[in-house]
Amino acid sequence: MIENIKTLITHGEGIRTEFKSAQHGLLPKSIYETVCAFSNTLGGHILLGVSDNGEVLGIDKDKIAQMKKDFTNTINNISKFNPPLYLSVEEIKIEGKQILYILVPASSEVHFCCNKIYIRSAADGDIDITQQPKQIAKLYANKDKTYSENDIYSGISINHLREDVINKCRTMAVIRKADHPWKNLTNEQLLKSAGLYKTDYLSGKEGYTLACVLLFGKDEVIQSVLPHYKTDLILRIRNIERYDDRDDIRTNLIESYERIMMFIAKHLPSPFYLEGDARVDLRSILFREIAINFLMHREFTDHYPSRLIIEKNKIYAENGNKPYIYGNINPDNSTPYPKNPVIARFFKEIGWAEELGSGIRNIAKYAKIYAGYAPMLTDGTVFKLDWQINCFDDIIHRVSNQVSDQVSDQVSDQVTYLIEKILDFCIEPKSLVEIMTISKYTSRVHFMNKIIKPLIDKGLLIRTQSSSHAPNQKYVTVKDKSN
Repeated sequence: MIENIKTLITHGEGIRTEFKSAQHGLLPKSIYETVCAFSNTLGGHILLGVSDNGEVLGIDKDKIAQMKKDFTNTINNISKFNPPLYLSVEEIKIEGKQILYILVPASSEVHFCCNKIYIRSAADGDIDITQQPKQIAKLYANKDKTYSENDIYSGISINHLREDVINKCRTMAVIRKADHPWKNLTNEQLLKSAGLYKTDYLSGKEGYTLACVLLFGKDEVIQSVLPHYKTDLILRIRNIERYDDRDDIRTNLIESYERIMMFIAKHLPSPFYLEGDARVDLRSILFREIAINFLMHREFTDHYPSRLIIEKNKIYAENGNKPYIYGNINPDNSTPYPKNPVIARFFKEIGWAEELGSGIRNIAKYAKIYAGYAPMLTDGTVFKLDWQINCFDDIIHRVSNQVSDQVSDQVSDQVTYLIEKILDFCIEPKSLVEIMTISKYTSRVHFMNKIIKPLIDKGLLIRTQSSSHAPNQKYVTVKDKSN
């Protein structure tokens, strides 16, 4: 507990942390507004006896008992706090001084403090929204729909679903685990087993859920349920005003994932990479994690479109989102939070996802290998991935260094996908410019130094003219590399 409190103090105030100096044995009036805001939003931690800048001031030991009593009486007084809350106040000793700690969980109800409604904001702290009916309506909606994927659509039947996609997923699960329980289930039984058919025991309503519609619904059914639903993929390298290529996806999540991966494979390089002594498809591993995380953690009822954009100097993606952290995500020190746990669990069953939290860690890990550093991930009302890289030169430049070493030292007769293309292309002599047209490389100097010269040095390519600077120089693949 003490170490956690020290960590809270070190990180400072934020959307889920508040410090109150609380000197002279008096509770600040604002503490109740903060309790209300925390309970209405994400919950949070309150430290009494700590200044706004994180200095531990402590509290007079003789005043602690009365302060605890005053706090408890107020939050249990329905005329001041409605509905009342039942919170405990803990005494903690830090740096030889006594402070008070209050944990405020996120509530399933909307709370009023002195007839006012407060919510918590990362930028503005406690906000009074009493005179903002739209914000109040949104707050109630958020309380009612913690997980919108569980919304029941009683008008949906098995006939509205893609049974071919259900069968495909069953096959994927069985390939992954031969005795998977889905193997001998009917489609209806499989959907119930996966939590995609539910009963609301309060209202008596039952049926297939939004998660089921998103995973298996026919396109027209999905668009009827969620008219705003789409995933927009854009390539913007040469035509920066519009785009060079685009895929506007408005289909089920299974085929959406496949189309995202096809778009990535079409436009981004696939570097050679060894994990241990096995060659792996680094591009596929990395962007699978990105695609899966954006599909299974999206807030689908939010009208903000999901999009992935590839530009010359960056890749970025955005999603409508119900935020949990608010702010930049640290992959090494973040608490995983399932935003669509049913969809996440389904993806795990078919082998597309691992344990909760592994996706963010894998994105950070493989992005560093792919391009040298990880993208910025931000959790807010819009979830954002922002990756400032040169999508082509930087990646191929970085990978080509790795290729030279790995080809020489580890796998002398294995080459990158790019180099395989070059060697096939150069069965007949080709100029440097001609070779570059199949590589997406834009710098002649880098291409020569990092790709062509290592191939020549390794004896995989030869020049057609003795002088390396000959104006009509071409390059041809060495057909018998054993000689």
